[in-house]
Amino acid sequence: MNYLPLFLDLKNKKILVIGAGEVAFNKITLLLRSEAKVNVIAKELCSEVKTLLDEKKIDWISEEFHKSFLNKTFLVISATNDSKLNQYIFNVCNDYCIFVNVVDNQSKCSFIFPSIIDRSPIIIALSSGGTAPVLLRLLREKIESILPIRLGDVAKIAGKWRKKIKQHFINFLERRRFWERLFKSIFVEYILKGNKDQAVNFLKKSIHDINLLKGEIILVGAGPGDSGLLTLRGLQVLQEADVVLYDYLISQDVLDLIRRDAKRICVGKRAGLKNITQKEINILLISLAKKGQKVVRLKGGDPFIFGRGGEEIEAAKKAEIDFQVVPGITSAIGIAAYSGIPLTDRRYSHGVIFITGHKSTNGFINNWSILCDASYTLVIYMGILQAKEISKKLIEFGRSKSTPIAIIGQGTTINQKVIIGRLDEIEKIIKLIIAPGLLIVGEVVLLHNKFKWFQT
Repeated sequence: MNYLPLFLDLKNKKILVIGAGEVAFNKITLLLRSEAKVNVIAKELCSEVKTLLDEKKIDWISEEFHKSFLNKTFLVISATNDSKLNQYIFNVCNDYCIFVNVVDNQSKCSFIFPSIIDRSPIIIALSSGGTAPVLLRLLREKIESILPIRLGDVAKIAGKWRKKIKQHFINFLERRRFWERLFKSIFVEYILKGNKDQAVNFLKKSIHDINLLKGEIILVGAGPGDSGLLTLRGLQVLQEADVVLYDYLISQDVLDLIRRDAKRICVGKRAGLKNITQKEINILLISLAKKGQKVVRLKGGDPFIFGRGGEEIEAAKKAEIDFQVVPGITSAIGIAAYSGIPLTDRRYSHGVIFITGHKSTNGFINNWSILCDASYTLVIYMGILQAKEISKKLIEFGRSKSTPIAIIGQGTTINQKVIIGRLDEIEKIIKLIIAPGLLIVGEVVLLHNKFKWFQT
């Protein structure tokens, strides 16, 4: 992050603008909207700036800049064509520890003006740090188009009631839950349609709602790694969570989408390390939910595909805790797609079978005769540790030694690595892959070289 976004209160603050041309006028107009006291230094004023002076909205204090004018000045904008003067102003402001912006010269700016979307009191500021102004304009257009004009009225009414709501709901979590429910309700629609009285009446009734602190457990599938594969519903839930229990396999990009003030607890498991047990995870989920918190269990891929999601919602059901499940793109589907391997191409495969490389705790034994049917693609989750044993079993029960295989490490991420080989080469090639890894067995693997598209 090259710039830290800040919102400054400029009301009645002394702002110094050097220059009074068209560019300076644009900056002055923006400053006046924030109720700043604008002092101008310039040899002459353009007609627009002169109009502001005549209307007594600004003060013209001098034709020449002198550092004495910086006394009690909050920030400075230099909008002149004199490069030497601009450099001097930049240096002096830095010496005085005053924010300065030399217009159209990013290297001489201690702050920059963002692109602003104004739905006062809601303000959205966008910036590319000067790197891509056209992209920034396109983003602003998209955001402008989806934000209702009356959105600011929603915030204004909420602001008027904030003190009363705080007095009514002493518990912070109750207050937050109240506002979350209100802003998702018809309250907002009333305001956007101009029915403010109806909105206020609805707000008054909502104050007396009960069960604001009823806890909930939500299982969310994060997908195989690429944060762009997280579902829209998954993103919404992450933004509402009070606490998130996540696995080691969740990428940092996905974790960055969690609401900033939500508590995060890593409950992942890693081979060879002391790990939290599933029973302990279940107990933690229930304990947090019973405190009235919205608890998100964030899992790689899909919660119900080798994710032990069934065990977690069973525990929630027994504890009479409300729960939801937000599906995710399971690793087999996501990683195969990013590897250019169509799992059920009809020329090579009649179907696909998903199994896990981990041994079952319930004594289930794989039906190797079915798994060795060459007309099916076989996808093995967490297969690297048991890859040698799996290979031997498949060959023993009839799969050809020359069956194509793909081992994909860190799939869908910028570190994705795909190695293609034969079933009897598995012991050799697994050493070249960094976990987590997915193993695909079948003729469809041959399409990788033809269809690969995700280049890292």
